[in-house]
Amino acid sequence: MAAMTILVADDDKEIRDGIEIYLKNEGYRVLKAADGREALDLLSKEEVHLLILDIMMPNMDGITATFKIREAQNVPIIMLSAKVEESDKIHGLSVGADDYVSKPFQPMELMARVKSQLRRYVQLGTFDGGTTLEIDGLVLDEEAKTVTLDGTPVKLTPTEFKITELLMKHPGRVFSINEIYERVWNEEAYNAENIVAVHIRKIREKIEADPKNPRYVKVVWGVGYKIEK
Repeated sequence: MAAMTILVADDDKEIRDGIEIYLKNEGYRVLKAADGREALDLLSKEEVHLLILDIMMPNMDGITATFKIREAQNVPIIMLSAKVEESDKIHGLSVGADDYVSKPFQPMELMARVKSQLRRYVQLGTFDGGTTLEIDGLVLDEEAKTVTLDGTPVKLTPTEFKITELLMKHPGRVFSINEIYERVWNEEAYNAENIVAVHIRKIREKIEADPKNPRYVKVVWGVGYKIEK
């Protein structure tokens, strides 16, 4: 089986090269870019299974690159940034990133996030004997890994798909934020509230006619989220 390809985009050469060493040690093929524009160019020519994008880059930053990538692809994206403000994390997730790692970071933490995202991405393209889940016009096909709303395809990122799948498999059950994070990200929840909330908001924007008065994904204040039966 061919090695999975990861594209690393960061304007700091030392960071690019450092991440490359760890990724190659894990058996991944690595492509490198110095800015978002170069990353998009590589993405148009190569099959890429995951991107690691720095937010602050010249020519085209990671936020803009992510926005453009999401117009056509659902490949997992992990954002990097030296900024620690919560607003930067939320901004990155809101435009379509799947996860976020703050600089400076522990290489093993980044590798764990990479593996977690790739597991979800691979599952989206793998037959697993799944079934079709349907709730009032919202249809999720676990085998084809597709979602439709009243017959119209809905483009979800891998993380959004897994959250929707989790909720639809248990209609009416309320999942806490930590439980959603631990089941979808496959790691212990830590400061997960905003991360999960942003993904829920993006799901609502895609499946709800009125996201502020949702028909499907409901919040149970102080408890968590559910999809109505």
